Amino acid sequence: MTSIYFVRHAHSVYSTDEYGRGLSERGKEDAGQVADRFKGEHIDVVFSSPYKRAIETVQGIADFKGLEVQTIENLKERKLAAHSVDYFDYAIQKVWAQPDYSFQGGESNIQAQKRAIPSISNLLRKYEGKGIVIGTHGNIMVLVMNHFDRKYNFDFWKRLTIPDIYKLTFEHERLVDVKRIRKGLDEGKGEGKINDFSEKDLPY
Repeated sequence: MTSIYFVRHAHSVYSTDEYGRGLSERGKEDAGQVADRFKGEHIDVVFSSPYKRAIETVQGIADFKGLEVQTIENLKERKLAAHSVDYFDYAIQKVWAQPDYSFQGGESNIQAQKRAIPSISNLLRKYEGKGIVIGTHGNIMVLVMNHFDRKYNFDFWKRLTIPDIYKLTFEHERLVDVKRIRKGLDEGKGEGKINDFSEKDLPY
């Protein structure tokens, strides 16, 4: 069996610099708790989206395990539109309701999946039987999960916390189990649902 641990990034104050936007002070504190949560897990490799907030969230795991964080460009967050949208809730619901729809300059659900899934398949083949951590984002994580099981949908995405951790177990490239492993994290912090954030402070 191969284990992929998706680690949704901790809190980050919004800016237009997707690659360079790092964690807030609250996010750094939560990332420390994420690293503590993995001390008892067998991890062989640590990967991440190239976005700084995702890298910083899993850096502590890599440091503790004596590994380096390797970035994969195709696992960056889905791009919703070329520019910030005025009605985020409406926009995100629309792209989930119509998987082939995209706003100008953005990606549809299908396009984002086609970008990410080959990278996931490659990791499953290359590191079969290993423990893989991936620093990730809410939308692209759920879109990957949705590829393997349609029950991981918009409603599931809305229930995510920030940060959040899901362990996916695969037999070859077949998903056989999904387990949420937030236990051990401070439930009093970083627990805000997506709707607790304004459009200028999105956990996206």
